[in-house]
Amino acid sequence: MRTHDKHVLMCTGSRCSDDNTQLFQQLGQKIDARPHLKIKRTRSNCFAVCKNGPILVVYPEGVWYSCTDEAVLERIVSEHLENDIEVSEHVVHRLGTGDV
Repeated sequence: MRTHDKHVLMCTGSRCSDDNTQLFQQLGQKIDARPHLKIKRTRSNCFAVCKNGPILVVYPEGVWYSCTDEAVLERIVSEHLENDIEVSEHVVHRLGTGDV
């Protein structure tokens, strides 16, 4: 397992979207293209929220995103994962605060 500072989990189930697996693969490519990032990526079958899914969760922050397409995914990677700036308009839940 690679050394990591953040753990990103992404839904790849079929309940909320048909292209979750493709987005998960794109997430891996975006992380690999930034070798300075120390990110662990894990797929999940379903988070059982399906609010404009697929859902992407970033830990240790505990931020849950609605990651509906590659443009949103790119923003999450470049803003949150790379620069620690939350992409607030796509947040659906925060650890400890409930739905937003």
